[in-house]
Amino acid sequence: MKKTLIATAVLATLGSTAFAQSTVQVYGRLNLTIERQKVGNGDNNWVMQNNSSRIGFKGSEDLGGGLKAGFQLESAVNPANGTNNAFAGNSGFWARQSEVNLGGNFGMVRLGNFTSEAYYATSDYVGMHNHETGTSSDAFYAYLGRNTSKVAYRTPGFGGATVEGSVTEGGNANRTYDLALNYDAGPLHLGAGYEKNTPADKSANQFALRALYELGAFTVGGYVQRDKDGFGDGLGNRTTYRLAGMYAVGNSEFHVNWGRAGAYSNRLGSLGDSANQYTLGYNYNLSKRTKVYTFYTKVADSGTLYGDFSSFALGVRHNF
Repeated sequence: MKKTLIATAVLATLGSTAFAQSTVQVYGRLNLTIERQKVGNGDNNWVMQNNSSRIGFKGSEDLGGGLKAGFQLESAVNPANGTNNAFAGNSGFWARQSEVNLGGNFGMVRLGNFTSEAYYATSDYVGMHNHETGTSSDAFYAYLGRNTSKVAYRTPGFGGATVEGSVTEGGNANRTYDLALNYDAGPLHLGAGYEKNTPADKSANQFALRALYELGAFTVGGYVQRDKDGFGDGLGNRTTYRLAGMYAVGNSEFHVNWGRAGAYSNRLGSLGDSANQYTLGYNYNLSKRTKVYTFYTKVADSGTLYGDFSSFALGVRHNF
């Protein structure tokens, strides 16, 4: 009887130790809007719009000596009808993210499927009003990164800066390279991103710089991007700008956002002409996880590449 009790106690201790060293978190976001949308000269339509809702699992295991193993699985979902959504052209259930990583004092190595860090360091960073989701997201940013079958390395932080680079699998004629830099110095936040595709039929690339500054209740930010063939083969070079501002008081946030895409140097007819996007938004934070919000966004395209579009929206976003 004594031996049985001792063995049970040892097993319980080992089990609790293993549990304490490993953590798994369930998280997600449900974000829906009711919108009055208009495309071109068409009629106004009422739409229930999904805004990048997702559910995910992430965890880590402490391996000792400062070494940790981790994973993240994230699925795109549509709360409007309960279905699983494709993401970035990938219809897989874990299309948003599926990676395993190993980190320590040396930094972090990541393997799998995940979004471009160059995008997070630039366009997404200044998309404050609805976190670059739905119809009010950035219509002009040239996103070139392939998400799948990537290997990445992230440096440890040094002097407020981190760097991450990645490459996708494939031969020299079928790869995407991604490089991102983030730097934080108090209220000042700087970033840069570079992407390059090398498939056999084209060699698209983009480079962007971002700055954001917090001044009390005001936050202002923006980026400038230069891309080649970012929206199609043979279009040539283009420069894109975006400015964003937020004023936060109490539970309220007031947002304004303007972006401009310059004309492509080799535009074909009206394809690739200049365009502007304007967004005004208001968020009311019911809690740290839940907000109600409204916005109006409009894309005004002098050509045919982006299209003319406008939407007035009322929405609810809940994080868990």
